[in-house]
Amino acid sequence: MIAVVKQSATPEQLQQFISWIEGRGLKTDVSSGDAETLVGIIGDTTQVDPFLLESMEIIDRVQRVSDPFKMANRKFHPEDTVVDCGYGVKIGGGTFHVMAGPCSVEGDNLFEIARAVKAAGATILRGGAYKPRTSPYACQGMGEKGLELLCRAREELEMPIVTEIMDPRDVQTFLDYKVDIMQIGARNAQNFPLLKEVGKTNVPVLLKRGLAGTIDELLMAAEYIMSEGNPNVILCERGIRTFETRTRNTFDVNAVPVLKNLTHLPVIGDPSHATGYTRYVRPIAYAATAAGVDGLQIEVHNCPQKAWSDGAQALTPEMFEDAMKRIALIREAVTAEL
Repeated sequence: MIAVVKQSATPEQLQQFISWIEGRGLKTDVSSGDAETLVGIIGDTTQVDPFLLESMEIIDRVQRVSDPFKMANRKFHPEDTVVDCGYGVKIGGGTFHVMAGPCSVEGDNLFEIARAVKAAGATILRGGAYKPRTSPYACQGMGEKGLELLCRAREELEMPIVTEIMDPRDVQTFLDYKVDIMQIGARNAQNFPLLKEVGKTNVPVLLKRGLAGTIDELLMAAEYIMSEGNPNVILCERGIRTFETRTRNTFDVNAVPVLKNLTHLPVIGDPSHATGYTRYVRPIAYAATAAGVDGLQIEVHNCPQKAWSDGAQALTPEMFEDAMKRIALIREAVTAEL
């Protein structure tokens, strides 16, 4: 349920209304725009009489929302959310940022890769310290040592880092290392204890779509995080599992404009995991850019054939530099005012 507040309402009246709603065991989400202020009422709203609300002095009108996701819903929050990731990097609201780096943090080569991607225009360094793998015998990452290397690279280059968290018990470790963006991978997209635990922080969360998750399931996963108090959620379309076997996954380009319509949260595209092959990464990056993403996450490695994981889908620094130039041209085309 959404209550639209009259422009004449004072801050004191608005606060009294919020207290009245929350006193009935419901949650509120306030969105103040240029034209009007919306109060999202979240919970079992059947106990609230909309006619009673509309009779209140400060309420202009009330409307019900049938979608199961509330806090992530653009109806509750018409203006785009902008997520501050640190170091001047803000995702959403018309900006465009690229996260780039190796799939796995392997050692000091991280610094060479990080310098190269920053020089090419990337604004966020990606790298996996903890790696969820299908096989228990595959590389699981460097763990805390990987976090230390990422933090050293961050300090040298003054760019935020994004890395995957897999276990609710590791949240405090990530907080101790001041990780700028905690990534929830596709395999953990419905790990509800983990979603709730990162939701108790105010650290930006990059939430990837599940292996075969629907758009609504992705938004409900975001709702888990936001309902715990963390509004800093960035959605990521990374391809879904379909009957097609020629690529690792199928990049759902449809999801980009659909998500931009349904939610106020920023949307990132991951062409690396979507395709699984280096030769397809750049075309899908271009398609995602044209579809309106707020940024991209791209795997880059200085020697892909020696990468600990996912070398088959990594761009070399030279390929990445070329891609960034073409992405800039596409961005110019799709954002131009005609």
